[in-house]
Amino acid sequence: MEMQIVFGFVLDLLLGDPVWFPHPVRIIGKFITALENILRGAFAELLGLKAGGVVLTTATVVVTYGVARGSLEAVRIYAPVLYLVFSAVLIYFALAMRSLACEAEGVYKALEGNDLELAKKRLAGIVGRDTHNMDEEEIIKATVETVAENTSDGVVAPLFYIFLGGPAGGMAYKAASTLDSMVGYKNEKYAEFGWASAKLDDILNWIPARLTGYLLPLAGAVWGKDAKRGYEILRRDKRKHESPNAGYPEAAMAGTLGLRLGGRAIYGGRLVEKPYLGEADKAVERRDIKDAVRIMETTVFLALAFFYMIMFKLVGIV
Repeated sequence: MEMQIVFGFVLDLLLGDPVWFPHPVRIIGKFITALENILRGAFAELLGLKAGGVVLTTATVVVTYGVARGSLEAVRIYAPVLYLVFSAVLIYFALAMRSLACEAEGVYKALEGNDLELAKKRLAGIVGRDTHNMDEEEIIKATVETVAENTSDGVVAPLFYIFLGGPAGGMAYKAASTLDSMVGYKNEKYAEFGWASAKLDDILNWIPARLTGYLLPLAGAVWGKDAKRGYEILRRDKRKHESPNAGYPEAAMAGTLGLRLGGRAIYGGRLVEKPYLGEADKAVERRDIKDAVRIMETTVFLALAFFYMIMFKLVGIV
């Protein structure tokens, strides 16, 4: 399995997520949308929307795992020479390091070109908040926040489940993450129906978020950042976030870069007062985005090394 993981990781580094390619996540998204429409009608008056959401969550994850696992077995039996390649491709589909870096750097380049409107537009593609009234400092901080959170959600967590459950495990996690991003909201429409998806995402990210939080300042030290300050802020602010997980990587990134993240944000026209993470030890700069991306990439390499170390230890024990 170690070779498939390396190949899949390299594919992600080289290719990212081309918009023209039929990524399985888009198929999962269409499945979720179609099933949601059916279940809302079936469960609204029968057992309630929360029960419908449980069925949606269970079906999406189980079907995704089953299709991935079944496809792997079919390839192993009928085209064994392609098994390594197919496994690596599924692992590549589960990872998002290159695409996260490219999206963040796209915001940075727009700011460097003094095109604030383009920066807002690009940021809107990677955050859930409204961006049209943001100033440059808010854009930078929002970009750093999403890089920090998605270091865990988009890369470290999938790797964790790939090591635990192989390519099919990684795809099952990706299905759970997609569910959360589509229906896991605490608004009127999804408070009940999206409850199960949000809870599952919290459970699955519990270990990866904490691992990411503790690796992130170490990664920052590689680039000359203040790891000690990163750990101080991590210990102090990790539980301030509404999410049980997001506070770990975000607090660690805030402390490592010397920024104060969080504060006021607008979601769907509604003002939300998010808790502050970190302190404004320095002025916000455009290069903070570049630094966040470097730290994200280094954190992922450290996590990969850590997972391999654990795997080899376990193999040695067995």
